[in-house]
Amino acid sequence: MSRTVLPLYAGDISAFARSLNHQIAESERTPTHLELLNMLARSAGFRNFQHFRAQAEARDRIESHELPQPAVDYVEVQRMSRFFDAKGLLIRWPGKQSQRIPCLWVLWSRIPARKVLSEHELNQLLKANHQFGDVALMRRELYDNRMVSRTADCREYRRIERRPPSEAAALIHHLELRRSA
Repeated sequence: MSRTVLPLYAGDISAFARSLNHQIAESERTPTHLELLNMLARSAGFRNFQHFRAQAEARDRIESHELPQPAVDYVEVQRMSRFFDAKGLLIRWPGKQSQRIPCLWVLWSRIPARKVLSEHELNQLLKANHQFGDVALMRRELYDNRMVSRTADCREYRRIERRPPSEAAALIHHLELRRSA
């Protein structure tokens, strides 16, 4: 029986160890192999080992086969750019979900990659990138749309590294050009 290697990444080894220690302490007996796998996966931010394995396998499939990007609707990109001012700040929250997601990707692109942020630091970053004053909405939307991850106690946030959809990437590029002009 061949085994697939599944690399486990823990952004913060201390938080990982605390979570694992807490789960083992709550266990009434020595965990079985599967229970231990689930504990490790949960400590790394996954629902369970199955979720962890599915994510790793999907990532491998995507990385091994570059997926074709769909054509960009530049009229829609221009329409969505109206939600941003000349400095690239989000001035109002779009009413349509289809327009919210690309706007969230713009905010995502301004979060530093591979850096742990406290809730306060993320709030400051979001405040600096939108004008309508609802930081909690932005933070929650980023988390709900799996653009950032957070610890169970909501003290630490990390940007989830993945490729934005083609329209979101075009919007990010358009706004960066507009900001630098």
